[in-house]
Amino acid sequence: MTTETSLIDSALRGWKSNVERADKLFGPLSPEQLEQEVAPGRNRLIYLWGHLAAVNDALLPLLRIGGRLHPEFDGMFISNPDKSVELTVSAQSLKTAWEEINQKLWDGFAKFSTSDWAQRHTAVSEEDFERSRIGIDSRCCSEEQRTLPYHLGQATLARPKA
Repeated sequence: MTTETSLIDSALRGWKSNVERADKLFGPLSPEQLEQEVAPGRNRLIYLWGHLAAVNDALLPLLRIGGRLHPEFDGMFISNPDKSVELTVSAQSLKTAWEEINQKLWDGFAKFSTSDWAQRHTAVSEEDFERSRIGIDSRCCSEEQRTLPYHLGQATLARPKA
């Protein structure tokens, strides 16, 4: 295994692990449990889950895997704070969307060659890419690697006790 394939493999295992952690955390919760705030006056669990889904959905065009599956999530989970707009998604439909988005990402990742991982993604201009040689692995996946665990940590604070 080359250094490049080893790094890619490590990044993919990390991404998959974080998605599985989110599945285990949010998936079994009831709609009522998803309404719980991580702390008084803070984000609800459903908002955090929706935020993660919206961020992952935005990776699809960023990585040239395909179009967004749920651009409607941005208004509820990205551009507005929790409780400032009415959520028009149910817990079950959010779970379905989460699974659909992550499966499409995983299927896209599986088609990438080693050289694909080193290509510029759509959030970096050609000039910036040539100047810094920052590709997907260091720019996009590192951001996702930070965002998902951070919000999972928040959600763990509010997780109903067994």
